[in-house]
This record gives sequence, structure tokens and C-alpha cells, in this order.
Amino acid sequence: MSEKNSDNKDSKQEVIAKAYQLGFEYEKEKHYCSQCVLAALQEVFQIRDDKVFQAACGLAGGAGDSTNGSCGALSGAIMAISYLYGRSRKEFEENISNEKATELAKKVYHRFVEEYGGCLCKEIQTKIFGRSFNFWNEEEVKAFEEAGGHIDKCPSVVAKAAAWTAEILWHEIHAKK
Repeated sequence: MSEKNSDNKDSKQEVIAKAYQLGFEYEKEKHYCSQCVLAALQEVFQIRDDKVFQAACGLAGGAGDSTNGSCGALSGAIMAISYLYGRSRKEFEENISNEKATELAKKVYHRFVEEYGGCLCKEIQTKIFGRSFNFWNEEEVKAFEEAGGHIDKCPSVVAKAAAWTAEILWHEIHAKK
């Protein structure tokens, strides 16, 4: 964690607003919701790890663009949480439980359910578009884009996920001080 963030020079609202803005811009311009949330959080909390970022790629679009898995934005958010608070390799090898990442992941999961009625990509699409799209079909992808998929719809989901997670992480980081 950077000195700037660990010394509390950025207010909670600044951190949340920056995460929201970056998440929105990244999804609008670069796509891959899982990576966009993770990139925003890595930048805000200065925890950049290119291999972790790369690992988020296949989680976009509900896992391999299937839309049948968890929203990629949720997956990217949980990756950031786990990066900071997940069970270490040593804890794994020694079969030591570590519930912190799970506890924090539940918080962002519940925000998704509260906002969208579920956490699957297709459920979120249905909530914001009135239908879901099959990303494995070119016509459906075109319809998704024409409906504002990367103009404001998915960028808003990514932005909210980044902001919710930033708030959760900010509280966790500052609770120990």
C-alpha cells in the first residue's frame, strides 16, 4: 500500500470517486469487465500486479463471455479483495483457515444482489437491458453494443463494483489504524 493511501491523505470519498471514474472509463474504452474493475482498484490502492491482472481476463462476460457465470465486475472485485486479504500459500499448505477475504467478498456480493437481483452476468444484463445477450453470437454482440453495452450500461456496472469494493477496502485498511 502506498504511503499516500496508508497515511489517509486521500479521503474515503476521493478513493471511491476515483475508483468509480476509472472503472467507468476502462470498461467504456478497453472492455473486459473483470480486468477493468481490477485495474481501477489496483491503481487506486497502488497494488499493481500484472500477473494478477492478466489472470482476470477470462472471467469477463460471466466467464469466457458465457454470461452464465458471475459478473466479471464482481469477479475482478473479489480478486482485488483476495489479493490483499486472501489465504496465503503458506496458510494453504498448513491448512490454516483465513476468512477475511470471504467476509469482505460477501459484502460486495450482497451489493450486487441488492442492486441487480443477482450476481450472474445474464441476470445483471436482464436487469439493466431488459434481456440478456449471447456473447458467442455475433448478431447478439452487435445488439448488445447498439443497446449501449459499452457506452454506459456495463461501464456503470463496472464503476459501481469498483466504488463498492474501494469503500469496503478503504474501511478495512483504515479500521486497523
